[in-house]
Amino acid sequence: MTNSIEDIEEANCILIIGSNTFEQHPLIARRVVRAKEKGTKVIVIDPRKTMTANQSDLHIQNIPGTNVALLNAMMHVIIEEDLVNTEFIKNRTKGFEELKKTVEKYSPEYASKICGVSPELIEEAAKLYATSEKSSIIYCMGITQFTHGVDNVKSCCNLALITGNLGKRGTGVNPLRGQNNVQGACDMGALPDVYPGYQKVNIPEIYAKFEKLWNTELSHDIGLTIPEMIEKCGKELKCLYIMGENPMVSDPDINHVEHALKSLDFLVVQDIFLTETAQLADVVLPSACWAEKNGTFTNTERRVQLIRKAVNPPGDALEDWIIIKKLAEKMGYGDMFNYATSNEIFNEIRKATPQYAGITYERLGVEGIYWPCKTEDSKGTPILHTEKFLTEDGLGKLFAIEYGEAAELPDEEYPMILTTGRVIFQYHTGTMTRKCKHITSEINEGFVEIHPEDAKKLNIKDKELVRVSSRRGEVKVKAKITENIKKGVVFMPFHFAECAANILTNTALDPNCKIPEFKVCAVRIDKE
Repeated sequence: MTNSIEDIEEANCILIIGSNTFEQHPLIARRVVRAKEKGTKVIVIDPRKTMTANQSDLHIQNIPGTNVALLNAMMHVIIEEDLVNTEFIKNRTKGFEELKKTVEKYSPEYASKICGVSPELIEEAAKLYATSEKSSIIYCMGITQFTHGVDNVKSCCNLALITGNLGKRGTGVNPLRGQNNVQGACDMGALPDVYPGYQKVNIPEIYAKFEKLWNTELSHDIGLTIPEMIEKCGKELKCLYIMGENPMVSDPDINHVEHALKSLDFLVVQDIFLTETAQLADVVLPSACWAEKNGTFTNTERRVQLIRKAVNPPGDALEDWIIIKKLAEKMGYGDMFNYATSNEIFNEIRKATPQYAGITYERLGVEGIYWPCKTEDSKGTPILHTEKFLTEDGLGKLFAIEYGEAAELPDEEYPMILTTGRVIFQYHTGTMTRKCKHITSEINEGFVEIHPEDAKKLNIKDKELVRVSSRRGEVKVKAKITENIKKGVVFMPFHFAECAANILTNTALDPNCKIPEFKVCAVRIDKE
């Protein structure tokens, strides 16, 4: 996030795209409610009429996978109506003329045919966003989980840049992280191409620094993403060590995932429960949960927060870092993992990660600190890019982006679009929430949302058992007939292993970041 969570309340207009914030991030949604109470206008772009869309002043129900065309059309209107921030573009950006030329053809009428929404709605959203004094963009995986996910994010940035909605309170481009420490994991280098602090693994001065810090020789090659690892299981990859992930529910084309994991010579899973993935493992290492360890989490707004152990781990369970340390000792590298406390590890993090250099356990206290915080006299940075951007020349780069279709579109055999997501009562793969009786009493089975007109054509009634099929598999699930879903589109939550939506989803990847296209695939629905 370029801005803080608290900052959302300062916006005059909030554009929520690809995020069901009120169900998936309810504490952040509370900030949206407070903003609305002050008169803030809310635009929601989502193929479903979600709880979030119900709170909006303007809901744009687009076809999944058409975000670039829609955002280009909004920029077309803003440029045509001369609603751009000329001074900001001139002083703080580059690439505007090329962007202007690209979006020229994306009139609301042109984009309407792609997106399945009226030109009037597109024009209204564009003017509302551009004419508000401070406009904030909130997005989530309904933007990223496409073969054009990077283009979607860049388009959001383009929109903010041409209107000057960056670097000040109440504005920004604000991705909401899906889990409590995703931001922190990325900060620590849990990505295939970077060391801690997003420092590239293949740049000589960078890897030389880390080889000196860790007194070892490192590979200079870019690693693999999760989908790429799955693809190479049993081939180049003979062993896989999975920590806190459950790909047997969360990854696309689960039948393929299962085959890949069973092809390994050796599978290790480290988790707090015996997940569907752990059940396939040769060795399961029981780890401590968040309440059973000390350390830090870094949340979606870049706030580094101290966590303190409340109870001891049960049985043989250990904190993750202790498990890794013990493994290193068994392998003869105990001297490289010579930590006695989580604080000692954090002190090394400060040396490795420039954004964390000024943060200490003592300074974190109860409130935490926003990174970047490069010196101990710094109070941290709630708002990024206030004076310049993190580019060589300090200018924000505008990208001229053409709309591209999803990897798999409906046809005669599979005539409907499936999109996936979460529901308010379950969390991710249900590893924790499905063990809570109060939560499972609310909902503990999957469903498929179908528009009434589509259901009528298929002669399907509400709560009837149906078979949803794609080119990768099929699942049996109850139908939920609702006008909240767009015609021609169906929705399934992915929490439920026994009718896993990700049996159906496509493994096609964004060529830049290698994220799978969870949000669009072609399916067929048949009565059972």
